[in-house]
Amino acid sequence: MSGPKATRRDWIGLAVIALPCLLYSMDLTVLNLAVPKLSAALKPSSAQLLWIVDIYGFLIAGSLITMGTLGDRIGRRRLLLIGAAAFGVASVIAAFSTTAEMLIATRALLGVAGATLAPSTLSLIRNMFLDPQQRTVAIGVWVTSYSVGGAIGPLLGGVLLQYFWWGSVFLIGVPVMLLLLVLGPVLLPEFRDPAAERLDLFSAALSLVAVLLVIYGLKRIAEHGLALVPALTMVTGLVVGIVFLRRQRLLAHPLIDLHLFRSRAFSASLGVYLLATLVAFGAYIFIAQYLQLVLGLSPLKAGLATVPRWPRSSWAPWWSQYSRAGCAHGL
Repeated sequence: MSGPKATRRDWIGLAVIALPCLLYSMDLTVLNLAVPKLSAALKPSSAQLLWIVDIYGFLIAGSLITMGTLGDRIGRRRLLLIGAAAFGVASVIAAFSTTAEMLIATRALLGVAGATLAPSTLSLIRNMFLDPQQRTVAIGVWVTSYSVGGAIGPLLGGVLLQYFWWGSVFLIGVPVMLLLLVLGPVLLPEFRDPAAERLDLFSAALSLVAVLLVIYGLKRIAEHGLALVPALTMVTGLVVGIVFLRRQRLLAHPLIDLHLFRSRAFSASLGVYLLATLVAFGAYIFIAQYLQLVLGLSPLKAGLATVPRWPRSSWAPWWSQYSRAGCAHGL
């Protein structure tokens, strides 16, 4: 059954919503190009470098459900604006970080702030676009903004790194968040769920601690080899994970409904998404460094080399042809 049509203000509001979504995914890829310059400036250990790259994604994933519930309680627009302000401040601090530890902490803050964006923007779209066909279009724009952000992140990062220091890649988000803070209160309506469930912070903390402990142990083992402390850390993380799962079975309103995993469609989709994310983001960390440290390309050329391009004579990505050209010239 069709609902009322969206107004021009709603469509303009959708454009405002798409901006932080684009930035959200851009921050997942833009840092990879900055790794060589960042490493030269801050001298992080191999484990610290992995935390700098990964902590943003871990904190986003670990905070998404919590932020969605929080937005239902305090208001989705309010949470979006709070997250935008925090994201902007954390971006400035990250850009001027002086130690690896400082950058890891600010990247973690960026992850928590970034986790407010996805559930808030999608919830706002659901309430702003009541007509099913218009809602489908709006969600399509929402999804596309993430894809575009991930695609242009390396290119924009390459331009900045060509002329500025490594921290400049974090400042991309500042004008975007300022624009959202100015236009959001004017164009975006406020929505709350009067029947919102209680926010289970303990479950959220358990899930996040379990993941971080296991990842910490894996990184230490990868850096120094198998030892007692990282092994105990991983075991502790697994125990915390088991406690989390048992708590979800006992709660009337669990943070995650474990019955969902009995659905083959849900489990299969989750598995495919996990594999695709691992391949895409895992490989690109090495590709960005290979293009700069092995082939000797500048950040700008490395960023251009990652942009998909299909020449008339071939469907191969342009970056592979560029790599072959670089090898031919001894780069």
